[in-house]
Amino acid sequence: LECAPRTAYLQTYYNGRCMANCRFCAQARNSNAKIDRIARGLYLPYNTDLVVERLNKAMDNGIFKRICIQTIIYDGMLNDLFWLVGNLDGKISVSLPPQRREILEELKDEGVDKIVIPLDGVTEEIFDEIKGKKAGSPYRWEKHWSGLKKAVEVFGKGNVGTHLIVGLGETQEEFAIIIQKLHDLGIYSALFAYTPIPETNLNKEAPTLGFYRKIQLIHYLISEDISNYNRMEFEDGGIVEFGIEREFLEEIINSGEPFTTKGCPDCNRPFATERVNLPYNFPRKPDKNELKKIMNELNE
Repeated sequence: LECAPRTAYLQTYYNGRCMANCRFCAQARNSNAKIDRIARGLYLPYNTDLVVERLNKAMDNGIFKRICIQTIIYDGMLNDLFWLVGNLDGKISVSLPPQRREILEELKDEGVDKIVIPLDGVTEEIFDEIKGKKAGSPYRWEKHWSGLKKAVEVFGKGNVGTHLIVGLGETQEEFAIIIQKLHDLGIYSALFAYTPIPETNLNKEAPTLGFYRKIQLIHYLISEDISNYNRMEFEDGGIVEFGIEREFLEEIINSGEPFTTKGCPDCNRPFATERVNLPYNFPRKPDKNELKKIMNELNE
């Protein structure tokens, strides 16, 4: 492998579709897509006991640094989740919809150290369209925000995250606003490029690299407290000033750090939303040739 994953990615298994109906998701209730897909990743069913046994050995040997458990909604999901958490060793992240406080507290007591509640859409309108009421799904914008805040109360700042999908019709300014709001609440965010999946209920094109690179830069500057939304300038929703001196900005760009995968600690998810010739998130620092391309993309 050019770059091995540092996190092992699992999903709770159900012989059917999710009760939710997120329009971008292969596993949505009304989707006709194959259910083994998440973005560009394949999640194939395997014997659970065998997976747990071998994954614990891999964790003991330092092959992986973290385990990420993703969930879909079905009767019995929480039972499956708690079984996994109770039988896996090492640092564990769990991605799931908003939960009651007692569920969050029990997950923490069982050893989960990071909780992720995916917003996916960066505005209430987009959220509602892709995974809320208009999508025929049970999720609601206000409940996701209250769920995130509740998770921070239980797990603490810096231990709660969310996912944000780029390419659903939002502007760069709208991204800056939500990244800043999340950061101020102590919630970290991971960026994902929208990945078209055949037979799902959403038909959009993937975002351009130029659009994505600027959002990555916005994300890095806010997340690292180098700049903030109020110092940035936008025209027609697009960013024109990042709020720091040009020389300092170029130094940050040339470090390559803003363009590496962001999320939970040790999450580099190689090619989760990428093709070899279309790298959105780099699983390691970009090399010199890649940095030249990135600079050109930022100037698009």
